[in-house]
Amino acid sequence: ENILNNLFNQLKKVNNSKSAALLEKKIWSIWNEHPTNNKLTEKLEFGIELMQYGDYNYALKIFDNILVADPKWSEAWNKRATVYFLLSQYIDSLDDIDKVLNIEPRHFGALSGQARIFIKQKKYEKAIESIERALKFYPSFKNGEMIPEIERLIREESI
Repeated sequence: ENILNNLFNQLKKVNNSKSAALLEKKIWSIWNEHPTNNKLTEKLEFGIELMQYGDYNYALKIFDNILVADPKWSEAWNKRATVYFLLSQYIDSLDDIDKVLNIEPRHFGALSGQARIFIKQKKYEKAIESIERALKFYPSFKNGEMIPEIERLIREESI
C-alpha cells in the first residue's frame, strides 16, 4: 500500500511521458499481484491469457472464481469489467468498474474503461468526468487526449 502511495505521489508530479509510462507499469504490476495469495495471482494471469485468446466466457468463469475467493481485490473486478466490455455487456461492466473504484479510487484503467462505455452510450459529459477524475492523480495520462475528441462528438450532436 505504501509503495503504491509513493508511486501515485510521483505520478502526480511527472510531466514527461517516459517517466509516467514507467510509473504506470509499476502500478499495474502491483495491481496485478494479489497482496497475500499467489494462487489468485496465477489465476488472474490465466484469466488475462484467456481474454487475449478471445475465450471470454472461460475468462469470465476464472474471474468469478477469484472474486468468490477475494471480493476485495480491485484488479479481479477490473479484469472482469474488461471481459464484460469485450462482450458488449456494458451495464455489467459499469457495475464492476464501480466496485473497482470503491476499492481503488485512483484506478485510471477502470476510469478510462468507464469513459469508453459512456462514449458508446453517448453519455459524453459523463465520459469527460471519468477522464478528468483520472487526470487529477495522473496529470500526464495519455487518455486525457480523449477529451477534445469527446468534445467534438458533443458539438456534432448539437448541430
